[in-house]
Amino acid sequence: MKVNGQPTRTIDLAPDGDGVVVIDQTRLPHEFATLRLRTLEDAANAIRTMVVRGAPLIGATAAFGLAIALNEDASDARLDRAVDVLAGTRPTAVNLRWALDRMAGILRGTPVPLRRETAYIQAAAIAEEDVATCRAIGAHGLPLIEAVAVRKPGRPVNILTHCNAGWLATVDYGTALSPIYQAYDAGIPVHVWVDETRPRNQGAALTAWELGAHGVPHTLIADNAGGHLMQAGEVDLCIVGTDRTTANGDVANKIGTYLKALAAHDNGVPFHVALPFSTIDWALDDGRLIPIEERDASEVTEIQGQRITAAGTPARNPAFDVTPARLVTSLITERGVAAASRDGLLSLYPERR
Repeated sequence: MKVNGQPTRTIDLAPDGDGVVVIDQTRLPHEFATLRLRTLEDAANAIRTMVVRGAPLIGATAAFGLAIALNEDASDARLDRAVDVLAGTRPTAVNLRWALDRMAGILRGTPVPLRRETAYIQAAAIAEEDVATCRAIGAHGLPLIEAVAVRKPGRPVNILTHCNAGWLATVDYGTALSPIYQAYDAGIPVHVWVDETRPRNQGAALTAWELGAHGVPHTLIADNAGGHLMQAGEVDLCIVGTDRTTANGDVANKIGTYLKALAAHDNGVPFHVALPFSTIDWALDDGRLIPIEERDASEVTEIQGQRITAAGTPARNPAFDVTPARLVTSLITERGVAAASRDGLLSLYPERR
């Protein structure tokens, strides 16, 4: 995708080879700034504080963080410590553990003198695979938008999304937004309803920003407005992302997604979930077993450091919720579109039988 007309990725090797450069997403939409990650602690902190966020980008950042950690010491002890530090940053997004397991499995079988070079090669491969995967997700999701466009010629296809599952959540293209970008680029009239996504407002700060940068028509709405718009017939379909999908098709995504799925189900609005293979947790068959991250209550009681509650007001801040497979119309993956079920997923990934 482009920023100020320049092709840009969310993470890339630094030009001088000293670490990697990421977009500091905590400073959007008011300032586009980058941050260099030079140490293991830099990478872990970037994930933990949501400088980088989104399941695929978290995985890519963890991979590069592991490579950075081996710059001066590639011993088994250093490798094990780096894996532990990065794995402990955020619990819900399964891509984090997937990337670390893949990297560690290769590196433990690599002679110590070759580990640093191998680590960077493998991290770069994970990033490139994510780009190709997200591009393919968009290609498979595009017909869903095209089908609606055929039924309402000359009028925009209205798509509701929640949180940010665009290119800022991945290395490039995005998951839920990838079909939308490809539809827009193909000349299909689209319009996106963007949930603000309290309490961190990723929809308002990130999704609206990147859609605007690409020129896609969109309107920001309060989180609680989605159901009303569906009742009014102003939403043709919903497309969201996911941080973890179980083998039976349950999906964990940013808090508030479940309520949108309920409203969509009640109003007959298709509810699609876009995801890469690395987000599928084949070890879980029940979304209720997904660990849900609890973040600091200050994210609820404050907005950008400004308190919005009376002093001492207690608050809870679960960062994700789980939408059961029965509410999901389809899963859009890099291999195609399938029902949200074990059979549906296995039809795309038969090697998992």
